[in-house]
Amino acid sequence: MITFALPFPALDPVLISIGPLAIRWYALAYIFGLLLGWQLARHLVSRPALWGGTSPMRPADLDDALFWATFGVILGGRLGYVLFYNFGYFLQHPAEMLMVWKGGMSFHGGLAGTLLALVLFARSRGIAVLSLLDVAGVVAPIGLLFGRIANFINGELWGRPSDAPWAVIFPSGGNVPRHPSQLYEAALEGLLLFAVMLVCVRLGALERPGRAAGIFGIGYGLGRITGEFFREPDPQVGYLAFGTTMGMLLSLPVVLGGVLLVVLSLRPRTGAAS
Repeated sequence: MITFALPFPALDPVLISIGPLAIRWYALAYIFGLLLGWQLARHLVSRPALWGGTSPMRPADLDDALFWATFGVILGGRLGYVLFYNFGYFLQHPAEMLMVWKGGMSFHGGLAGTLLALVLFARSRGIAVLSLLDVAGVVAPIGLLFGRIANFINGELWGRPSDAPWAVIFPSGGNVPRHPSQLYEAALEGLLLFAVMLVCVRLGALERPGRAAGIFGIGYGLGRITGEFFREPDPQVGYLAFGTTMGMLLSLPVVLGGVLLVVLSLRPRTGAAS
C-alpha cells in the first residue's frame, strides 16, 4: 500500500531535438563533466606551488590528454557494460556492442579505460604517470556528479523500494516508491568526494605522487558501495552471493587500489614519479 511518495518530475531526457538529431541530458553530462574537469585540471597544473614548487606537466599537455580520456571513458564504459552487466545478450547480438546510443555504460569500465588511456598518454609524452592520475582523481567527481543527475533525469538506475518520505515513483520502476539512489550517489561520489579532493589538494596531496589518485579510489569505492545498498541491481544481473551486487564487487578493487597508492605515496621520495 502506497502511503506517500513524490511524483517523478516531468523531465524530458531529450533536451533539444532538431530533426533526427537529439541532444540528451546524459550526453551533455559527459560533455560538461569532461570540459569542466579539463578546465580545473589546467588550473591545477598551472600552479607550481600545489606540486611542491614544480608542476609535472604543462596546461597544454592536458588538451591532448582530454582527447585520450574521452575515448577511454566511452570505449571502456561500453566494454565494461558488455562484459559485466549483459554479456549473454551481447554474445547473441554482437552487432549491438558498439551501439552506445542505445544506452548501457559502466563506470568501472570507463574508469579502467581512462586509466589505460592516461597511462599510455603519459608514457608517450614523458609525463609522470602518477601525477597525471592525481589530476584525474581530483577532477573526476565533477563528471560523476553530472552523470548521476542525468541518470535521475532519465529515470534509470533507480533505487530499491522504500517508504521514506522522499521516495519517488519512477515511470519505469512500477507503481512502487523507490529510493532516488541516483541522487544519493551524486551527493556521495560527486559533491562530497569533490569537496574531499579539494581539501586534500589544499593539504598538499599533489606533492606526493599517487596520493590524490589513491584518495579518489578509496572515496569513490566506498561511496559506490554505500549507494549500492539503496540501488536496485540491474535485472539481468540481480543480487549476487550474500546479497552483494555487481557494483559492490567491482568497487572493492578500486578501494584496494586506492589504499595501495596512498601507502606508496608515504614512501620517502627518491626521484621523479613514473
